[in-house]
Amino acid sequence: MKYPVPRPFNLFPVRRSYQVAASAAVLVAASTAGVLLVDPGTPTHREDTVATAAEPDRSTAASRQHDRATASPASPSAVATTPPAKPSASPTATGSSNPDLTASPTPPKPPASKVLDIQYQEQTTFYYCGPAATRIALTARDVVRSQDDLAQRLNTTQAGTNSAEDTTRVLNDLVGRDVYRTRTIPGNAATPAQMDRLQADVVRAVGNGYAVVVNIAGSATDVAGGWHSYPGGHYLTVVGYRDDGRTVKIADPANAAAGSYWMTTIGLAHWAATRGYSA
Repeated sequence: MKYPVPRPFNLFPVRRSYQVAASAAVLVAASTAGVLLVDPGTPTHREDTVATAAEPDRSTAASRQHDRATASPASPSAVATTPPAKPSASPTATGSSNPDLTASPTPPKPPASKVLDIQYQEQTTFYYCGPAATRIALTARDVVRSQDDLAQRLNTTQAGTNSAEDTTRVLNDLVGRDVYRTRTIPGNAATPAQMDRLQADVVRAVGNGYAVVVNIAGSATDVAGGWHSYPGGHYLTVVGYRDDGRTVKIADPANAAAGSYWMTTIGLAHWAATRGYSA
């Protein structure tokens, strides 16, 4: 008698081919998306799932940071090692260091000799030497006045014109500028300093186109040996100089026949002692 052999009970039914293919597709999709597939029979822990799911986020963030660092035009080390550009000098600093802009201009040196163009006129009365000498000086500035007009301005009388203070005042009034100054030589003879001052004043005044009016007294000799004597006082005009002012040209209104001569500055300074001049 035959007994049928019982088949063993299969707990896991045989999977069909389409189920296997579907499972493979799911595994590929899960690995690409970063999803963890767990066998239903395997116990899972919450911590493992969270850590595994968060892992793709850290790798993605690191990848983005790497991309940004690569795309940056200059790395931090390059920026740190590049020396900063030196600031350029400001226009003010450059201008202040330029001696051409800050230094005062040097005045030109006066010529070694110069003679002014003047209009000579002999004095019309014996006491009009002051007005006549002032008139000669004014013509160097193209200012023409009569001797009578100047005598009134100078307060001239038959006793003459009082002092160089008067000629200085009238000269400044008529030239329209306060350029003349009164110099006095109070002693009986000029000092070396007063001689140097007269020479410098003549060069400055004549060099700028202004004649000098001198109030003298006594006697003096010119460079040609001519002798000139005015014991009661007299006015005359310096209209030029030469040799850097060591010699001066005189326009003397007393006598037209001897109205022009040269004299040393030293001789003229002594001649003006006790008096003075306008320069």
